[in-house]
Amino acid sequence: MRDPEQNRPMDPVTLTTDRLLLRAVGPQDTDAVYAAVQDPDIRRWTTIPAPYLPEHARSFTEQLVHEGWADGSMLTWGIFLPEGEDLVGMLSLTMRSLSAAEIGFWGTKEHRGNGYVTEAARTASHWAFTQLSIDRVEWRAEVGNEPSRAVAERVGFTCEGILRSAIVHQGVRRDSWVGSLLPSDLGLPSTAPYLPAPSRS
Repeated sequence: MRDPEQNRPMDPVTLTTDRLLLRAVGPQDTDAVYAAVQDPDIRRWTTIPAPYLPEHARSFTEQLVHEGWADGSMLTWGIFLPEGEDLVGMLSLTMRSLSAAEIGFWGTKEHRGNGYVTEAARTASHWAFTQLSIDRVEWRAEVGNEPSRAVAERVGFTCEGILRSAIVHQGVRRDSWVGSLLPSDLGLPSTAPYLPAPSRS
C-alpha cells in the first residue's frame, strides 16, 4: 500500500481482535489456502479460477497478495485464530477510488458459524475508515449468496439493490447485490460531509 500523503510504499498491515489475527498470507500459508478453496461453496460463490490448482495458491500467497499491498490496489488479509496458523478465512479491500473500497471475503468450512468473518470485516472496515480516509466500503455478491449477505448485514451494511449482469462467474454474467457501509454506520466521522438525498413521500 502507498501512503497517500507521502506516496511511498508501505508494508502490509496486521490487525487484531479479541479472537482473530488478520495478516498478509505468505508461502507458509499456500497449503492452507489451497485446501480451503477446494470447498464447493467457496468455488460456487467466488470468482477464483476453476479448477483451483496448487500453482494458483502459490501465485496468490507468494506474489499477488504482496503486489496488491505494494501498489495499494488490493489489501488482502488471511483471517487466523490468534496463534496465526489456523486459517479461518480471507478478506480483501479493493480500492475503487481515493475514498471508496470494495470488500470481499470467504470463510473456511471448518470455522463457519462462529462469526469470525463478520468480526474481521467490521475490523478491516473500521481500519479503512480511520486510516485510509475511506468514506464508503462497498459489498457485492451474486444474487442468492445468502451467507455473504448475512455477514454484510451483521457488520452493518445496507443493501442498496441489484446490479444487472454485474458479475462474471464461470463464463456467465450474473446479477449482483450491492450494499454499502459508511463511517457513520460504525459511529465514525466522514472525511467530507454527507448529504443524503431527500426521501420521497
